[in-house]
Amino acid sequence: MDGLQFYSREDILKLVNLREGESKLGECVQLSQNLDELSSSTARFVLLGIPEDIGVRANYGIGGTATAWPAALKAILNVQSNRFLQGSELLVLGHIAVHEPTHTDTAALQEKVAAIDDLVFPIIQQIVAAGKIPIVIGGGHNNAYPIIKGAALAKNRSIHVINIDAHADLRPANGRHSGNGFTYALRAGFLAKYGLFGLHQNYNNEAILQEVADNPVISAIFFEEMLVNSNFKIQFWKELSDNFEQPGLEIDLDSIEGLLSSAATPSGLELNLVRELILTSTQKYTYLHLCEGAVEMADGRSAPQTAKAIAYLITDFIRNQK
Repeated sequence: MDGLQFYSREDILKLVNLREGESKLGECVQLSQNLDELSSSTARFVLLGIPEDIGVRANYGIGGTATAWPAALKAILNVQSNRFLQGSELLVLGHIAVHEPTHTDTAALQEKVAAIDDLVFPIIQQIVAAGKIPIVIGGGHNNAYPIIKGAALAKNRSIHVINIDAHADLRPANGRHSGNGFTYALRAGFLAKYGLFGLHQNYNNEAILQEVADNPVISAIFFEEMLVNSNFKIQFWKELSDNFEQPGLEIDLDSIEGLLSSAATPSGLELNLVRELILTSTQKYTYLHLCEGAVEMADGRSAPQTAKAIAYLITDFIRNQK
């Protein structure tokens, strides 16, 4: 059945490459077998996987995002535990198991995405209510909606979100998929303020561009603005992010040049720039969501380094937010 799958210590250690004289994060992370235990944990960050690509396929994309979680988890667990990051700051909660629907037409996939929403938001709500910061590895960008919903319900107010993304994901609310999570969050009143960083002029339709221009709660920095003002990328980021209060941080990996995803780009943000944005940020974030990345696509493309890229972004985030 679909639902949250917890991990035992044995499950975790099977993924760790043990070496005498060294300690890895996987040997030090905290675990839980019950959501009710979260409030008593000393870990500030809670890692959750949503290994699915149903939302991407419901948006006419190529499957593969389900492969990011297991590979990224292993990469994170094999980071060295040292003076910069010990591992006890992180609780590995587990992953949400999502089974394929019986039918795979677009309507059936969208119906399944709505069911995934209902699995995800109560878990995020409980993590945030326990005073923890969720770190979520997807999965498609459809999961932004239930993450925002869960965080907003826990805080009993709508929240702010910054999305590093080539796409605004503001397609019409005519069935759930990876391209309209923020549309649903805005319409449901869970998203009070939405910032976009790195939006591509080529891959957002005119209706979405008009929505970005007309909606006073949406602000955007286009990637092309940064290309012609390359010395001011960090300044652009600071000017955008300073206008948000305890936002959720969304990073769509298709915004990063060369990373494998359904909408992989040859022209995008450099991984080291995104790392710099995280490491130099003065924000206190409500959550981190990394989505749309893959180590293997349904069309046969593969890129094992995606897992290590995710590990870098997550460890940077934890160091910055400690």
